[in-house]
Amino acid sequence: MIALAALAVPFTAALLAPVLAQLVRRWLAVLLAVFPLALFLFWLRLVPLFASGREETIGVSWIPSFGVEFSVLIDGLSLTFALLVSGIGTLIVLFAGAYLKGDARLPRFLCYLFLFMGAMQGLVLANDLIMLFVFWELTSISSFLLIGFDRERMASRRAAIQALVVTGMGGLSLLAGFLLIRYASGASSLSEVLALGDGLRELPVYMACFILVLGGAFTKSAQFPFHFWLPNAMEAPTPVSAYLHSATMVKAGVYLLMRLQPAMGGTTAWETVLPIFGAITLLAGTILGLRQTDLKLVLAYTTVASLGLLVMLTGFGTEGALAGAVLYLIAHSLFKGGLFMVAGGIDHEAGSRDLRHLSGLRHGMPLTFAIALLCALSMGGLPPFVGFLAKEEMYYGLFKDGGWAMALLAAAIIGNGLMLALGFIVGLRPFLGKEMKAPKHAHEGPFDLWIGPAILALCGLAAGIFYHFFHEMISIPMASAVAGENVPIEISPIPHISAAFYLTLLTIAFGVGVYLLQDRLRSAIDRALVALGWGPDRGFDQAISGLSHLAHRVTYFFQNGRLDLYMTTVFCVLAFTLLFSLAFFSELPELPGWPELALHEWTILLIIVVGIGTVIMAHNRLTAIVSLGIQGFGVAVLFMLQGAPDLSFTQFMVETLSVVILALVMTRIPLAKTDHRSNPEKLIDGGIALLCGVGLGGLLLAVTQTPFDGRLSEFYEEFSRAIAHGRNIVNVIIVDFRGLDTLGEIAVVMVAGLAVLGLIRIRRPRVEDIATPVGDRS
Repeated sequence: MIALAALAVPFTAALLAPVLAQLVRRWLAVLLAVFPLALFLFWLRLVPLFASGREETIGVSWIPSFGVEFSVLIDGLSLTFALLVSGIGTLIVLFAGAYLKGDARLPRFLCYLFLFMGAMQGLVLANDLIMLFVFWELTSISSFLLIGFDRERMASRRAAIQALVVTGMGGLSLLAGFLLIRYASGASSLSEVLALGDGLRELPVYMACFILVLGGAFTKSAQFPFHFWLPNAMEAPTPVSAYLHSATMVKAGVYLLMRLQPAMGGTTAWETVLPIFGAITLLAGTILGLRQTDLKLVLAYTTVASLGLLVMLTGFGTEGALAGAVLYLIAHSLFKGGLFMVAGGIDHEAGSRDLRHLSGLRHGMPLTFAIALLCALSMGGLPPFVGFLAKEEMYYGLFKDGGWAMALLAAAIIGNGLMLALGFIVGLRPFLGKEMKAPKHAHEGPFDLWIGPAILALCGLAAGIFYHFFHEMISIPMASAVAGENVPIEISPIPHISAAFYLTLLTIAFGVGVYLLQDRLRSAIDRALVALGWGPDRGFDQAISGLSHLAHRVTYFFQNGRLDLYMTTVFCVLAFTLLFSLAFFSELPELPGWPELALHEWTILLIIVVGIGTVIMAHNRLTAIVSLGIQGFGVAVLFMLQGAPDLSFTQFMVETLSVVILALVMTRIPLAKTDHRSNPEKLIDGGIALLCGVGLGGLLLAVTQTPFDGRLSEFYEEFSRAIAHGRNIVNVIIVDFRGLDTLGEIAVVMVAGLAVLGLIRIRRPRVEDIATPVGDRS
């Protein structure tokens, strides 16, 4: 149960951030960093317990009527993600405190950051499908707040909306997929889904589930063609970018695919679609990244590429590929979080992130240079870093016979070579060469600005050096959870002669070549993309613009300000609904026989008909209103004659009040007949009225011809006295059993009355008021 309580820790920190800001302004970030640090230590304490492949589910009932639980699933996969979320989250909070030092918005920023942290932690630990979806959407909402944090800037608002729209649409797709899985298989949690074995793959609706789940995963993890939102999210402050790209939201889709791999993987669709889109995303991300000159954008596109690589390996599905994916995911979190914070530190201390304005920073920022170089070496897959372990393992996993495996292996080599070049473009180029005059005098930042990337860089090195311990505690339990079976990992940082070693040499040679030719390649890629024209990013703007234009046209069509058209539309819909439903469902009533009425009943019926005729033929509104009341009084008399004095009394009151109120209203408007309609329009309106009358009459006849079901009457007879303590059943129904309905009806009448009053009080402006400007009336 402590694990369930741990989910609340980030949200508690989010609530406390604005409060503590009033007490400890300078050390706010340091104080709040204690929360994620405590979480990290708690999850770290569990690592030895789950190193043997153990898994635990803990939960309580949340919405019992729908079978929804608030439960968590802890195993090697979720535990590693929890460590990344809380551990890197601690460093990001410290970094944010230094990066936004002196900014009055820091408390609000930290509040959003902790919301995001809590949502991501809940996502990776959730066991129940609905609970997972709730946290999934919370990450979208909290990232919207973070990306659009600088809300005065148009670019920030656009990026936030774009991220929310894309990931929100994916979230709806995921919800549909989860509901379909739950409906088709009966499994309501991840643990139950995984326990199905081949059950999910053998379902007739597997393909629909696969596509819907893929919609959520691909949009969240920026897979092609949804990759465009992630680089635009760089409009967020750098701490957000570092957290978003290293440990949190963008990896949510990869986490979901890894989690469902044992249940949904192994099919032709899974092993074809994921590698294809992953490889395209890998190559597109690296090529587009080579075009950029902004440090954050370069890193953002390499994140897109890395996510594509992870999806490709997950889809390929062999034991080695899954082990490579697991190792690369951890390596990417470490070096990418470090490089983003390095980019933020350079921007903070040198005043620019543009590669064209940065060089020779090693003189003023030697410590940052060392950190950046360590991260770049890991990103380039060089020994003895964890990035090397990941690259070697994925090459082992992809090196299979057959053209399909060779094509994916080629994509991996090209992608890794380009990422090596991009890593050194960020981690090496700004520090080499002659010192340029940056916008600010470059110097080393404060302790909390570089301690985060330093720890991540050293973790990447330590994981490679102490590989045996790292495999035993982290990578093997995680890979085993992804594969659904025990996966041994023995890769070491000591190179030995093998196919993977030769491929590594090829990757390094290719990456170094690209690094040396980066400026020429950047120009060539830029020219090619300009020649291609607009891409998905611009297409998104056009789609949103088209949607807004369509909404405007639809709104103008239905809300054009003409009351007569509104009423005509309402009555047409009413007539169609009544007549169509009666005809389509074969519920047309039988025509009733000629009634045997007494003379006084015929007389009342005649009065009602005369009242209707008078309404139609009336020459002013007051006559029409009074004549309209004749029918109501006639019906009330019929109620009284048929033994329903309560209904009769109510009808009398309603008719009297209606006539009085309408007559009072008429005193404020002209009473003369002002019907401007032409004869054809009157015929059309008469036809619509006739259809509505026929529809309502047919409905009433159909209802009265249905055999009477007395269960409700018996219920009221039995309980009106016992429960509501009333002898008048009608009154009890209105006041007690349907009390809320009655209250709602009264509210509607009151609002309608206020609206009528408001309309009556509107006066046309006088001509002299329009002609005379306000300032000239004196």
